[in-house]
Amino acid sequence: MYIANNPILRRLPAFVLALFAAGGTLMAADTHAFPDPAVDGKPAAGKQTAVFAGGCFWCTEAVFEIVDGVDDVISGYAGGTKETAKYDIVSSGRTGHAEAVLITYDPKKTSYGQLLKIFFSVAHDPTTLNRQGPDYGPQYRSAVFYLNDEQKRVTEAYIKQINDAKVLRSAIVTQVAPLEKFYTAETYHQDYAVQNRANPYIVNVSDPKVEKLKKMYPGCVRKRK
Repeated sequence: MYIANNPILRRLPAFVLALFAAGGTLMAADTHAFPDPAVDGKPAAGKQTAVFAGGCFWCTEAVFEIVDGVDDVISGYAGGTKETAKYDIVSSGRTGHAEAVLITYDPKKTSYGQLLKIFFSVAHDPTTLNRQGPDYGPQYRSAVFYLNDEQKRVTEAYIKQINDAKVLRSAIVTQVAPLEKFYTAETYHQDYAVQNRANPYIVNVSDPKVEKLKKMYPGCVRKRK
């Protein structure tokens, strides 16, 4: 996303951005063999939240916004302090933040484990360290910020399950850390993919992930009213 905001690199031809996008897609032997979580969260009353970081939050937000059972997705920053939770500073890669999304979901319609499955198999490539496609630096790292011990348990169990199943060509490098604080990103980042349909980055990097979700897990996609 930082590259996409660069006024020079933003003019890159669509095919170049497509190559970048290919570099950020899942490195799986067979994505359709991606397992359901053997360990999942217990049913809970009321709305629940999850916080994931998987590269550009425009893309992660776009994927989860169409998942059935997800009520809201907010782009923001996790892993750093309030004073540096500003896009221009976070983009330096020196604040400790990761671009992240806060997902509010209905556990009666989807589970924490199912959200993890989409996160690991569709939303990003969990095997690349501090990089997703054209975006590089620790602010684009793969991370799960858990809110409680149960989320930590489910996440760690699922990462082990994926690695043991060898559906990815490399081991998962996702950081699993407690959520200290989530800072909402600037207004123009919210619903960015919806509001900026002509942006080449959205067309060539974000949209293919959304289409991948629709193709791989059509039953998870919210039906339009």
